[in-house]
Amino acid sequence: MAKKSTSDSKKVSAAGKPSSLVDTRVIYCGDNLEQLKKLPENCVDLIYIDPPFNSNRNYEVFWGETKEKRSFDDRHASTQAYIEFMRPRCVELHRVLKNTGSFYYHCDWHASHYVKVMLDQIFGENQFVNEIIWKRATAHNTTTRALGAITDNIFFYSKTNNYVFEPPRTLHDPNYIKTFYRFKDSDGRAYRLDKIERNEALGIRPNLIYEYNGYTPKWGWMMIKEKLAEFDRLGKLVWNSKGKPLRKIYLDEVEKPKIANLWDDIAPVQASSSERLGYPTQKPQALLDRIIKASSNPNDIVLDAFCGCGTALVSAENLGRQWIGIDISPTACRVMAKRMRDVCGMKEDEKLWKIGRGFVVRDLPWSEKQLREIPHFEFENWAVIALGGVPNIAKVGDMGIDGRIYPVSAVPKKTKGELDFMDVWYPIQVKQKDKVGRPDIDSFEAVMMREDRTQGFFVSFDYSQDAMSEIQAFMKKTGKIIRPITVKDILDEQIAYKLT
Repeated sequence: MAKKSTSDSKKVSAAGKPSSLVDTRVIYCGDNLEQLKKLPENCVDLIYIDPPFNSNRNYEVFWGETKEKRSFDDRHASTQAYIEFMRPRCVELHRVLKNTGSFYYHCDWHASHYVKVMLDQIFGENQFVNEIIWKRATAHNTTTRALGAITDNIFFYSKTNNYVFEPPRTLHDPNYIKTFYRFKDSDGRAYRLDKIERNEALGIRPNLIYEYNGYTPKWGWMMIKEKLAEFDRLGKLVWNSKGKPLRKIYLDEVEKPKIANLWDDIAPVQASSSERLGYPTQKPQALLDRIIKASSNPNDIVLDAFCGCGTALVSAENLGRQWIGIDISPTACRVMAKRMRDVCGMKEDEKLWKIGRGFVVRDLPWSEKQLREIPHFEFENWAVIALGGVPNIAKVGDMGIDGRIYPVSAVPKKTKGELDFMDVWYPIQVKQKDKVGRPDIDSFEAVMMREDRTQGFFVSFDYSQDAMSEIQAFMKKTGKIIRPITVKDILDEQIAYKLT
């Protein structure tokens, strides 16, 4: 097993020098199979993937999932298609993984058994390290005919036996501390007492029989005299009423217990969680932090080929690793870019990236032609995020609001709801139309009046003269402002003046 660096810490401000093998701090938008083929062999230290099950290549479940209602036969057919889709990708992932690298595949009950067989075939049965069970939910009554599924499976493989690994550790059990570490020094350090003399079962060691401070144990000491004297000098001995010494063992000097393969101490991303983005399969950052700390060293390269909303990338950046992200969804790539800027404080800048400081996004659909052809929900999310807004989680029954902008001046309410947690917010309406007409503006005006918003934002490719005239008339009549923004405004980065 490869040596784990001891210089790792909870948070490293920035990763070191970029790799000479491959570009890092890059988010690629596109089919990961094509992108993986461009990477050289043995160039990545750690791979984590959380591929969506039974999702088409446009990620039509983005920010909205439906419950499973398929029959067994249908599910089996879907599983076969899923494995056929994943196999060539996992082959490529195995190819780009270093010999000292590790691979984590996150999935659930839908196809976990088939995934395990596939990975055994690609990596080899002997390179299977662990099946990690993550408890992602509490017990719930989903059906009266089966047990509720509340866990995910994470398959951990290595490419060779010489992989980097540092077992993750957890805090000591409070009951264990209360029972054994009952004593405290004047500085508050907790400790327990331990014998330092040998017993009959160990037998006599002549060189360990000596007198110390007037006491000579029958069977001898557990250590040489010089070591005992050092403990005494450091204040680590306690003498009982019979003159027998006991050794202090401090809690903070004892290794924390290693975590086994059942991970029930990391909560899922809750509705009230500050890191929640609304992505249906978003994983908590603590989960990725644990994996990255365990299986990589600072400045190692972390790859997530299905990176969704980018939790693995955020974790990798915060822990001082290099990283590469790939996702087919333009919306997901936009979410990732925004998250790297907002959470990690990184700048999306080509010049900074070339000197190893910023990051870049590659292959996004930048042309109007491409944006006209992507699915409506993708276009909707792309537009909202481009404005710096928050897309609606629900795509049905959105009451005419596709997203909301929360200005810096917004302050939290006393009671928080799922989205309506700020006093000040502005609605966003998006239409993937060549030219928005007056009826579209009339409908948005009704939203503005119903929600009593002072301004709102409308995004489309263009606007008719009637639509523009109605916007002016609405402002004169009510004082409420509708800001019409075109796709060209966004692509040309000319929207700043319209957002003030």
